[in-house]
Amino acid sequence: MKLIVAADKNWAIGKNNALLVRIPNDMKQFRLLTEGNIVVMGRKTLESFPGGMPLPKRVNIVLTRQKDYDGRGAVVVHTEEELWDKLKSCDRDRIFVIGGESIYRMLLPYCDTAYVTRLDYSYEADTWMPDLDKDPEWTLTSRGEEQTCFDLIYYFHIYKNNNIRPMP
Repeated sequence: MKLIVAADKNWAIGKNNALLVRIPNDMKQFRLLTEGNIVVMGRKTLESFPGGMPLPKRVNIVLTRQKDYDGRGAVVVHTEEELWDKLKSCDRDRIFVIGGESIYRMLLPYCDTAYVTRLDYSYEADTWMPDLDKDPEWTLTSRGEEQTCFDLIYYFHIYKNNNIRPMP
């Protein structure tokens, strides 16, 4: 299982149910990595997409406590147990965790790789990703070259989990 996220200097990932910034090259990288695969997210992440619609060319799995939630074509599960039930028949290497904060925190120990777009800026935010630089179980294995989008500097980094938990 893999994780993909864009995070600022403080590991902030969003504000008011939206990304901190939209970078075309980051969106392209996200699409290239996730298309044809399975994306796991929370309800608010799905609702942040254009029209609240699932991402095309991917199996979208949404975890929500709302029992009558209409995922508009996404697979909807209501408990962590239900989620694991859906994922156990999937190829672990094709699963991408895409947010939000509580989903990242819940599934982080089961991910082997984290694709992180690090933004060289501190944004005002209300959601954060755990700090992988301070987590002894994660190692930065690929430090991307400096990229720019207008005046924003960012990097594509890859982290590896040194202590992956088996999927339940």
